[in-house]
Amino acid sequence: MNIEKTLCVQKREQSGKGPNGRLRAQALVPGVFYTAEGKNISVQTSALPLDKMYGEMGHTTVFNLEIDDNGHKSVHPVLFWNVQRHPYKKSFTHIDFYGVDLDKEVKIEVPLEFVGTARGVKLGGVLETYREELRLASKPLDMPQKITVDVTNMTINDVITIQDLQLPANVRAVCDRNFAVVCVAAKSTDDVEGEGEGQAADG
Repeated sequence: MNIEKTLCVQKREQSGKGPNGRLRAQALVPGVFYTAEGKNISVQTSALPLDKMYGEMGHTTVFNLEIDDNGHKSVHPVLFWNVQRHPYKKSFTHIDFYGVDLDKEVKIEVPLEFVGTARGVKLGGVLETYREELRLASKPLDMPQKITVDVTNMTINDVITIQDLQLPANVRAVCDRNFAVVCVAAKSTDDVEGEGEGQAADG
């Protein structure tokens, strides 16, 4: 599998609040590239291509980071790691890139996407989700962007656990026990009584 996407960044010499603030005023985002060998390199990149790349890759998909060091360019496979945003503008304020060895396993929190309408919900049950993400382990290029959980055939009292999930080849869940991910619960007596009181009040 080839890495198709590349983000170009420039090595930066200055760091600290003042220089970083001047970068942001120019629509540039300061960041750090942490190499697979444990070194770190300060970098900067334009906000627009960064935003586009993050929207496509998220935290789970490997892409190439091309670092321009005064005309000398080097390319490294990376993941987005720590992402900081402005509290209300939502623009990036700092970004960390994590260098990966494509032959070594990584562990990442991968989003769960629940699709479909459960049969049990149509019968009056309630869909209860217990997790939005799942920690998975695999080689970087095998890591899925998300795990889709189809709840269509679930009826009342059905439960889907981590072991029930259909994970891609060469990918495993990292957990110490078989957690429930989603269930269809029967409505409690309080829920039913509450609905009855509401209907009576409407009447």
